[in-house]
Amino acid sequence: MIKTDRDGDLAIITLDRPDKANALTADMLRDLIVAVRAARSAKAMILTGTGRVFSAGADLADVAELKTSPLWEELSAAIAALPGLTIAALNGTLAGGACGMALACDLRVAAPGAKVFYPVMKLGVLPQPGDPARLIALAGLSRAKLILLAGAKLTAQDALACGLLDQIADDPVAAATALCSDALAADLTHVSAIKAMLQ
Repeated sequence: MIKTDRDGDLAIITLDRPDKANALTADMLRDLIVAVRAARSAKAMILTGTGRVFSAGADLADVAELKTSPLWEELSAAIAALPGLTIAALNGTLAGGACGMALACDLRVAAPGAKVFYPVMKLGVLPQPGDPARLIALAGLSRAKLILLAGAKLTAQDALACGLLDQIADDPVAAATALCSDALAADLTHVSAIKAMLQ
């Protein structure tokens, strides 16, 4: 359910459970952590999904375990620690706990019909520890409150306007790959050094 394709210095990690809207199980989170850490030698990493939804968040069958699981934060931390350029290519809606992995990426590109929502208030759970700060850094305090406290669903256009998305594209993976071109032509140490200066 997690696929990794490596094309030279570009790693593409795909959530491949379209029949379940790429809902994440504990095993999928573990596999994602392994896949992300294996991409450490890549100059660029793209995270995407198959089907019409990037991810619906936690699988309902595993929701009791995943409500307080440290795996979410472990995955986000693994993505944030990568030395190369990381891009979330959102093929569709980004929801719930899956928001963390996209927030941890350097850039986010989404399909025009994608929506973003993180219904922690409605579900009675806390967001992943690192997510509020990342959300504030990208979209500002007001939008972070709108999403986390008021449960707002942002359209791709709204998310682009507030800085949560960087681009909207009919083919998010192709757009993300194009954004990786300079990083792929550089040394990984140079990519990493620039990333360090931006933190």
